Amino acid sequence: MATMFAFAESRGGALRKVALEAVSAARQAADATGGGEVHAMVVGAPGIGSTAPALGQAGADVVMVVEHAELARYSPEVCSATAAARLQAGGYRGAFFAASAEGRDLAPRVAAALGLSMAADLTEFAFEGEVLVGQHPTHIGKIITTVRLAGTPAIVTLRPGAVLVAEAGRTPVVEPVAPALDPGAARVVVTALGGKGDAQLDLADAPVVVSGGRGLREAANFALVEALAAAFGNAAVGATRAVTDDGWRDPATQIGQTGRIVSPDLYVAVGISGAIQHLAGMRTSKTIVAINKDKDAPIFKLADYGIVGDLFEVMPVLTEAVRKAKAGG
Repeated sequence: MATMFAFAESRGGALRKVALEAVSAARQAADATGGGEVHAMVVGAPGIGSTAPALGQAGADVVMVVEHAELARYSPEVCSATAAARLQAGGYRGAFFAASAEGRDLAPRVAAALGLSMAADLTEFAFEGEVLVGQHPTHIGKIITTVRLAGTPAIVTLRPGAVLVAEAGRTPVVEPVAPALDPGAARVVVTALGGKGDAQLDLADAPVVVSGGRGLREAANFALVEALAAAFGNAAVGATRAVTDDGWRDPATQIGQTGRIVSPDLYVAVGISGAIQHLAGMRTSKTIVAINKDKDAPIFKLADYGIVGDLFEVMPVLTEAVRKAKAGG
C-alpha cells in the first residue's frame, strides 16, 4: 500500500474544482497501488477547515488544515514550505497538484525544495512498480509524450479536467497543521487575484464554456455569447487570442496555447475557425459544439457537434432552446 498526497486549491474560502480532481487522482493512485491512504492539504484563512467533508467525499482519508489570517490568498513561500515539509516527513509515494496557475507556481517550488524532478500538465498517469508513467501533450497537442518519474515522491501536476471527481464518501480525519513559515515573514505577498475577466465563473471551474471569435465581427456582438452563457446558468465566457488582441474582451478570458487551458463538460465555439493555437487550449473538453458558417472550418474536425450557419441567426434560436430546456419547457 502507498500513501498519496494531494494539494487542494481554494479561493475565497471555497474549494476549486481542481482541488477535488487532485484528491480524486491521489485516491485513484492509492487504490491502484494496494489501497493506501490519501492525505489532502488545504491552506487558507480561518474557516477553511470546513471544506474537509468535500475532500473526504473526493477520496481523502486525512485532511491537513493550514489556517492563518494572512493566508486568505495564495502565499507561494508558505504553501511550498509547508507542503515540502509534509512530503519530506510523510513517506508519500506520489504528490498531486493541479496544472492551474497556482499549481504551476507551487509544484516546481516544492520539487526544488526536495531536490526532485516533476512532471507537468499530465492528462493520464499510472504507477508501474516504483515508477510513475504519465502522458503529456506537446507540440500544441499534436504529440503525446510519455514521461517516467522514478523519484519518491513522484510530483506531478494534472491538467484541469483530466481526472473525474470521485465519489468516495469517506469521513476524513482533520489534522490542524501549522504553517512551516511565518506568513508575516513571507517575502512574496499576493495582493489581488485576477483570472475571471468578464466571466461570471472562472474558466477553469465552469462546467460549460461559451467562447467567441472573430466571426462575431465586433465586440458588441459578444452579447450573443453572453446570452447563451446566461441561459445555461453555469457557464463562463471565453474568447480567442485574435479577439483579446483587438481589445474586444479581457485578456484573462483568452483560451489557447498562450492563454487559459480548459476542459469543461461542454465547450461551445461561436464564430471560431479553429486555429491550432486555440484548439490546444480546449481540445480536451468532454463535448465540443461548433457554430460557423464555413463548413470547412478546422474547428469542425474536432467538434462532436457542428452547426453550419449564420451565427447571428443560430445563436438566438439556440439560446431560446436552452432557456426552455432549463425551465423544463
